[in-house]
Amino acid sequence: MMAEPLAGELPVAEPLSSEPLAAGQRTLSMAKPFANGALVLAPMAGVNDPVFRIICSSLGADLTYTEMVSAKGLSYKNPKTASLLSPGVEGKPTAVQLFGSDPHIVADQAQQLEKDFAGAIALIDINMGCPARKIVSKGEGAALMKDPVRAKAILEAVVAATSLPVTVKFRKGYELADDNAVEFAKMAESSGVAAVAVHGRTARQFYHGSSDKELIARVKQALHIPVIASGDVFTRSDIRGYLEDYGADAVMVARGARGNPWIFTDCEPSLEERVRVAHWHTVGLMRVAPRRLHSMRRHISWYFTGTAHAARIRRSAHDCKELRDYEALFEQILAWR
Repeated sequence: MMAEPLAGELPVAEPLSSEPLAAGQRTLSMAKPFANGALVLAPMAGVNDPVFRIICSSLGADLTYTEMVSAKGLSYKNPKTASLLSPGVEGKPTAVQLFGSDPHIVADQAQQLEKDFAGAIALIDINMGCPARKIVSKGEGAALMKDPVRAKAILEAVVAATSLPVTVKFRKGYELADDNAVEFAKMAESSGVAAVAVHGRTARQFYHGSSDKELIARVKQALHIPVIASGDVFTRSDIRGYLEDYGADAVMVARGARGNPWIFTDCEPSLEERVRVAHWHTVGLMRVAPRRLHSMRRHISWYFTGTAHAARIRRSAHDCKELRDYEALFEQILAWR
């Protein structure tokens, strides 16, 4: 079975570039980021490989983010860290999200990225919302919501270091009872950022409970720059709600896009479409990042969640090691229907 092509250029031979599956209807202007209800693929560790970003762009995402990248790791010339900065879709630059706690290091790496990837980066985003223990224990990610002075120093340093738009992503607060997102957003705006992305849970909540969508409206009312809504976006209805009911300028899709890049369209994929895109993803990853082929096991589990043989597919994917194993599985999936 040959992989059907999608839109976007990859540094590989056919069939990994050609006509799009579906084109997004909005044009995202970097002069005024996140206008007109833009749809954005959130920066997700272990998910946003370059092929998945192309798939989401082909299906209508206005902007995709790299995985979260350590500024300190980049400063150490760590090859594993650098590998996260794969090129995006030609003609459709990728956003890069950095995290760190040292203003000088974060600013220096933002400046270096602009030099190294001229024209391929849409903007630099600073992560101040990641709740992972290994991140916050170093005073990075969501821990910066407890240290607005340092957070402001980081944002001001990055804004001064690059001509690219600078944005920041953060949460409702840090502790369970915290709700300091409005004050934090005002600080970010005064630091010169072009937009803010707000997730309606605190860091202590991780992804438990419901995201506070009303928070988006409160932040929007307090700022003059665009506000990107994040949290509990799993359907097109969730997207419309953020845009129409809470006044968001754009919507960032995270877990709702795993295995479901069709969330950026109004289409419900057939089984054949799921197989086609999953196969294209697998072939593409084999060619541009073969060491990450094992990650297709979880991608395949996500692609077929909710289908008739989801559990069987998940078990079979767990045993896949080489491209031919995955291709045999795709043939089986079509035979099982």
